[in-house]
Amino acid sequence: MSPSAAIDALQERLGYRFRDRRLIEQALTHVSCAAEGTGGLETNQRLEFLGDAVLELVLSEQLFAAFPEAREGDLSRRRAALTKGTLLAQLARELRVAEALGMSPAEEATGGRNKDAALEDALEALIGAVYCDSDWPTARAVVRGWYGELAPRLTGLDTPQENPKGQLQEQVHPFHGTQALTYDVIASTGPDHDRRYEVAVRLRGEEIGRGSGPSKKAAEEEAARAVLQNPRRRSLLGGAKPDASRPNSR
Repeated sequence: MSPSAAIDALQERLGYRFRDRRLIEQALTHVSCAAEGTGGLETNQRLEFLGDAVLELVLSEQLFAAFPEAREGDLSRRRAALTKGTLLAQLARELRVAEALGMSPAEEATGGRNKDAALEDALEALIGAVYCDSDWPTARAVVRGWYGELAPRLTGLDTPQENPKGQLQEQVHPFHGTQALTYDVIASTGPDHDRRYEVAVRLRGEEIGRGSGPSKKAAEEEAARAVLQNPRRRSLLGGAKPDASRPNSR
């Protein structure tokens, strides 16, 4: 199947046909193509950034409506489970995104078409592309169509062990508020198509843990896990009294 035909077939599976074809082409252009040139077409990294934000809002809204009795921590944990890289790669496989993914011959030779990181990035980029090509209601409807009912998706996923960021947020929130934790990329190594990221997690600006991984999300999860597994670091989470002057503190 030609690349053009593969993209046409993918649009049918996505449940959305693009008005601007260059957007879906960009969303399907793996970063490994950058070294070889893409005929003026950008890789999917910028669309991935946008798609990540759109996805979080779609799921936040849906979870808020679907679980009216759930507390903030429960909602955050469920959202984190639904945006986990392995699940995004699973969704990409269900949609057979790999069949239309463009990448360099070198990356293809190493099995890049089936790597979770490549599929996760492409799916988020497709979400960003749909949003750019249409509007918020359309993007929301398309993403919801891919996920289907959330309860079955959450089965077996919504556990503390699989959501260290959510678990860390739950421990921090009562003492420091909802905005106290930040995750910052402090280093990235390797070529564009095989990056490894190092992330620092900070509590009110003070570093409390680090983690590394093949994607930013994986590195963030590892950083949160490092804090949770270290008794000395974990004791810092509730060490400060809530600041009454902060609107998000309890």
